[in-house]
Amino acid sequence: MNQEQNLLLQTRRHFFQECAVGLGAIALTSLFNGGKLRGASSPLINPLAPKPTHFAPKAKHVIYLFMAGGPSQLETFEYKPELQKLHGQPIPESFIKGKRFAFMASFTKERPKLLGTKRKFGRYGERGTYVSEVFPHIASIVDDIAIVRSMQTNVFNHGPAKVFMNTGSPQFGRPSMGAWLTYGIGSEASDLPGFVVLQSGPRGPRGGAACWASGFLPSTYQGVPFRTTGEPILNLTNPKGITSRRQRQALDTLRELNTVRLADTGDPEIATRISSYEMAYRMQTSAPELIDISREDKKTLELYGAKPGHVSFANNCLLARRLVERGVRFVQLYHTDWDHHGSGGIDLDGGLDKVAKEVDQPAAALVKDLKSRGLLDETLVIWGGEFGRTPMGEIRAKVGRNHHIDAFTVWLAGGGIKPGIDLGVTDEFGFAAVEDKVHVHDLHATILHLLGLDHEKLTFRFQGRDFRLTDVHGKVVEKLLA
Repeated sequence: MNQEQNLLLQTRRHFFQECAVGLGAIALTSLFNGGKLRGASSPLINPLAPKPTHFAPKAKHVIYLFMAGGPSQLETFEYKPELQKLHGQPIPESFIKGKRFAFMASFTKERPKLLGTKRKFGRYGERGTYVSEVFPHIASIVDDIAIVRSMQTNVFNHGPAKVFMNTGSPQFGRPSMGAWLTYGIGSEASDLPGFVVLQSGPRGPRGGAACWASGFLPSTYQGVPFRTTGEPILNLTNPKGITSRRQRQALDTLRELNTVRLADTGDPEIATRISSYEMAYRMQTSAPELIDISREDKKTLELYGAKPGHVSFANNCLLARRLVERGVRFVQLYHTDWDHHGSGGIDLDGGLDKVAKEVDQPAAALVKDLKSRGLLDETLVIWGGEFGRTPMGEIRAKVGRNHHIDAFTVWLAGGGIKPGIDLGVTDEFGFAAVEDKVHVHDLHATILHLLGLDHEKLTFRFQGRDFRLTDVHGKVVEKLLA
């Protein structure tokens, strides 16, 4: 073996190791014309090529603004005069008999007392909907959104609840909603993943990667976390001394070897591997350009409150718009610190003020910006957390609110959602939904429906059973549809 051949072999081996560590799980998109990979000895179907839907879709993309920690509906969207009137009195036994909460010790020593809010509410939009003072910008878009006040879930601890909200199951290892969606209809992006995850706040969400995993679906469908400063994805750039020409030679050799192996085994993970190397190669150009929001005009940056070079929810909202413009199917933004028990600075006073201010302007700006660009009709925007908070106080360093599964609020906009409506009613304390209840499975069924998918037909056989996002539950919420 001469020196040139030896160097090429070392280059290929080094590049393979780099890809295996940093890029082996990158989700893929429509890399080449017709959904086929270029240069293979036989045509390979790209697993993220656009696929036909069950029926005509209303939406093409989803942007999911996930408020990790469980925002209090009683400080944001649920105006309850009776709760204010009876502040400080024990909640009637009939409400909590037989109920379980995340921190039972604080509720079993004595009957918990009702906790009114300090927040003022105003009425906004044509329907005069109630919104708290903590969301002045979101209040300005109420005629463009549908507020669901009657959400219900099954799980009251953060990690499993986030996983449940994203996968339809509290068990780790199930495919996330973004993975199901890209499995079902592919993506329209040519040089970016079909499912992208953006994070902001002081920590990552509890549950972590299980919230955007592909589970038992091929790994090509899992979410790809992007960084908003530096390298968008670690190990995306070439190692020092590796030229583009030699990288291309290594990729061609790897593709040929993997194509032979794919023909022998039919393993879809090999197709994922082939595509991931090609995607990484193309993303070396597309990803840095994508995250450079300094290319946006001053007016747009000011609309979002975005600052180039910073890590923030505002920057991520602007990036989300840029991603769907480029055809990415599912973009999920996680913003943490909504767990307002009343200790550690995460309280219903300054803690709530801080986190609400971080998301209020950018979330409203996203809806306004999509609308002004003609993208809102084809982009479904979702805002909400994994559960709500109790109308009873929980005594810690300050009085906060415990986790609550029987009633919480989400809002949706665009993508076939009927704008300017309030759906669902809770009781006088905001303890439980009493009208138009919407379970997490129902929300999932509705989201898939808007993307042209029948949630009962979108299945994947695993270990002898046909699985789906909604398991054996869920119904489309017709009242939400435009």
